Amino acid sequence: MTPVASFRGRRVALFGLGGSGLSTLRALAAGGAEVAAWDDEEKSRARARDAGFTPVDLATADWSAFAALILAPGVPLTHPKPHWTVERAKAVGAPILGDIELFARERAARAPDAPFIVITGTNGKSTTTALIAHILREAGRDVAMGGNIGVPILDLPPPDPSRVHVVECSSFQIDLAPSLAPSVGALINITPDHLDRHGTLENYAAIKERLVAGSTIALVGIDDEPSRAIAERLKRRAGARVVAISAAPSPLADVFVEDRFIVARGEGRQVDLRPAQALRGAHNGQNAAFAFAAARALDIDAATIGRAMASFPGLAHRMEQVGRLGRVLFVNDSKATNADAAEKALLSFHDIFWIVGGKAKAGGIEPLRPLFGRIAKAYLIGASSDEFAHTLEGAVPFERSGTLSEAVTAATRDATASDAAEPVALLSPACASFDQFANFEARGDAFRALVAAQLAGHAPQARGDAR
Repeated sequence: MTPVASFRGRRVALFGLGGSGLSTLRALAAGGAEVAAWDDEEKSRARARDAGFTPVDLATADWSAFAALILAPGVPLTHPKPHWTVERAKAVGAPILGDIELFARERAARAPDAPFIVITGTNGKSTTTALIAHILREAGRDVAMGGNIGVPILDLPPPDPSRVHVVECSSFQIDLAPSLAPSVGALINITPDHLDRHGTLENYAAIKERLVAGSTIALVGIDDEPSRAIAERLKRRAGARVVAISAAPSPLADVFVEDRFIVARGEGRQVDLRPAQALRGAHNGQNAAFAFAAARALDIDAATIGRAMASFPGLAHRMEQVGRLGRVLFVNDSKATNADAAEKALLSFHDIFWIVGGKAKAGGIEPLRPLFGRIAKAYLIGASSDEFAHTLEGAVPFERSGTLSEAVTAATRDATASDAAEPVALLSPACASFDQFANFEARGDAFRALVAAQLAGHAPQARGDAR
């Protein structure tokens, strides 16, 4: 834990008692603050009571006594309209902050030179965060990883010059962190997202820009127009240290990917990505280029970076390689809950035996039609089966498997019979999981278990077991 001492002896309001909210409550209390914490949901208040805290109804509290409002990132700050606690805080002039801001203040007070890498972007930030942390650990560094991925930031150990914090940030978290000033800040990309919470793409991009604008070293993608404009603005700023990054060769890029090599302008090829099986696809090339630039900023040599990338296992449920049976590769991409997400996997492989379906999103899989040529056969599961059968008819061979278990059995049968160099049995559902599973994690876990059973069933019989 990182105790928050910046509000020691003062009274603060805290709204939102989910995972990060409870973490923040514990850290503030450990630092000596008096916290009036509340949540509109009784089950969240019950979790706080179970943790030893007594909720305080902020609707009847004296807001003039509060030094700040600490807001959970899931609570609306501006759009579609400010939460009622935001209005109360503004009425008394109390600053509105989040857990990332509290950590930033602790770093500034305790160890202002402690390495602090912060990653944001519409897509790819979790993979990039995990990859940077993996490289630094492989290089022997003490690494604390969290934020929007895994562990809430205030549950991580405190900032220290010998420890590197690698933190993923959402736009919601950046919006509540006015003094955020990482040693290395990364903005991977910007595409329309969360506009219900930010109003316009321009507002959303401006929030993302704050992260890199406040960074000592700014890593900025240039593969989309909003990010490219940010990179250009930052490079015009006096004293700026900006590294422009692209997934493909570009005269504007300082680091880019070409023929599966990471290239640094003026230095040539640095890292061979071909051994990095968990980093297939152009999108992962971009993620790898960012991780390379972040690691180099901390003086990790290219050879160490390359070895670490080759051993990176990937993230669970995101193009996760879960096993092999002869030439057949099994890939768990359960996190692909819409067509845009599934496109990344389909672009990364050929000779695909595609397990697809669930609770369909608007538009279904029609946007993926240009990639149907990569699919050897599809196995339809869940409530979307009729809709997807209509889309695939005449374009891709398919069968109605119904359940994930039946689909894994059928895909294994057909993939092992294929004469392709590397048939891929791919779960990339392009659908929500809620028709058959509680969430995409449960669906991916089930796929992993089913693949393990298939591999066990095909294992060669040990000589001593023969009868």
